[in-house]
Amino acid sequence: MDNSQNISYQAGQAKGQAQEKGNQMMERAGNAAQSAKETMQEAGQQMKATAQGAADAVKNATGMNK
Repeated sequence: MDNSQNISYQAGQAKGQAQEKGNQMMERAGNAAQSAKETMQEAGQQMKATAQGAADAVKNATGMNK
């Protein structure tokens, strides 16, 4: 392999490694986004349950639940 072929080979290797790193970073970002979405959904469900509990408590206290 002459020098120009070797340089071309090395450039191709570097390009492939950079693409793989980019793919890994995109996958990690996607996983982080999915995790954040799930966390927010859980927080929303907890808030909804808390609000419903508070509303029920007010109804019970004021006799509106009869």
